[in-house]
Amino acid sequence: MPLPLYLLAVAVFAMGTSEFMLAGLVPDIATSLDVSVGAAGLLTSAFAVGMIVGAPLMAALARRWPVRASLLGFVLVFAVVHVVGALATSFLILLVTRVIAALANAGFLAVALSTAATLVAPDQKGRALAVLLSGTTVATIAGVPGGALLGTLLSWRSTFWVIALLCLPAALGVVRGVPARVGRTLPGIAAISSLRNEIAQLAMPGLLLVMLLGALVNAATFATFTFLAPIVTDTAGLGELWVPVVLVLFGTGSFVGVTLAGRLSDKRPALVIAVGSPLLLLGWIALGVLATQPAALLLLAFTQGMLSFALGATLIARVLYEAAGAPTMGGSYATAALNIGAAGGPTVAAATLGAHAGDLGPVRVSGLLVAVALLIALPLLRVIAPRPGGAVR
Repeated sequence: MPLPLYLLAVAVFAMGTSEFMLAGLVPDIATSLDVSVGAAGLLTSAFAVGMIVGAPLMAALARRWPVRASLLGFVLVFAVVHVVGALATSFLILLVTRVIAALANAGFLAVALSTAATLVAPDQKGRALAVLLSGTTVATIAGVPGGALLGTLLSWRSTFWVIALLCLPAALGVVRGVPARVGRTLPGIAAISSLRNEIAQLAMPGLLLVMLLGALVNAATFATFTFLAPIVTDTAGLGELWVPVVLVLFGTGSFVGVTLAGRLSDKRPALVIAVGSPLLLLGWIALGVLATQPAALLLLAFTQGMLSFALGATLIARVLYEAAGAPTMGGSYATAALNIGAAGGPTVAAATLGAHAGDLGPVRVSGLLVAVALLIALPLLRVIAPRPGGAVR
């Protein structure tokens, strides 16, 4: 894989750490800013909503800009709003900073995904996506648990300062490692591909189908991931310092899952979908039953991270394949699919926290969402992952 892909993954690591770190900070933020845990959890949804809106908007604005300038600008804006977030004294200000950060993140990821597709062979989009998403999975392994630990030992504000600092080497990596024009440059593509034609690709049933499935699986992932901290401390009865441990296990599993997806999603996507979907559903059911057992919780945190990201990354790779007719906007469609799920999952899960299900309500939501995805995907497997000749891969 080309070196610029790995440098882009460094920036994705910083942004992924910010996006996911609230999973370990929700209780602290709620106490500090005098809001409920459910309200604090909605900061994740606010970020995801900004990503949904920002992905197509920023991609449309940046489609004629130089690639390096676009990526650098998004990283610097991301750093500045985290400084403001670290100084925030009200929940509303923090919420606004999360939305702006999401817009910058969305623009960066949309451009990065579209750029990645121009750096590799047409049949290696899944591998390119896996390299970029490795930044996200490393964030769940090291960045997110580290943020949770830092928040426990110091305060949640310290994690925002660290994210701002992480953006500096990410910006340097963009400047030093990403040429102003890479591969088939986005401005060059934009000249021969009208925005109207690229948006019209959204009318394609195959593209809409894989976007829907990707959103459902990601919603299931974030429904539980956002509220893992109370499950660890209240349901399993473990101490607060166990929260980073569980997050590390989930992140390690996600890295393994993305690595597997990178090897299989280009050649054997149907295998990942047909096998991974039922196993993921069984895992959420098992977690709902066994979360009170610490050993089971630790094991399932790893397996659910692995299965969620293997399946999710494969479906998002299918979005890039189906959006081949939208070379500058395809990355934004993949980003939007990911974050529709990231917004919807925690929102629905938050509504279950005060219900009879208690802390395990999010786990039940995850299981239901994967069940819906499974019912849609398996009968339409030949549509989702066809061979060039028409057979299932």
